[in-house]
Amino acid sequence: MGMMKVIEIDGQKVAFKASAAIPRIYRLKFQRDIYKDLKALEKSIGQSDEKESSLDMFSLEMFENIAFVMAKHADASIPDNLEEWLDSFNTFSIYQILPQLIELWGLNIQTDVASKKNFVLPSGK
Repeated sequence: MGMMKVIEIDGQKVAFKASAAIPRIYRLKFQRDIYKDLKALEKSIGQSDEKESSLDMFSLEMFENIAFVMAKHADASIPDNLEEWLDSFNTFSIYQILPQLIELWGLNIQTDVASKKNFVLPSGK
């Protein structure tokens, strides 16, 4: 299941998908926790603007990794190689894309919580 969003990047429409599988996919591919990485990125870009950016290379790499995993999850035809995928764009702005990915992730988590609230345990009869 999950939530989908199409974001225009460099004139191309790119689908992104957030689902319960994303944390596992991200952890297996990059050996990192997507929850911690998203929180760190959100904090970093919340304090900066594009013209005065002080984001380090590691933050940019985390962003690219998250975007890649969510895009690949939405579209299996995307190359398996992150660099090859990034090379298909001329520009790829963290300030334009990350807030939308964070919003998508938030919507996915809200949907997950709502569905758990509506879950009814079998009565055992």
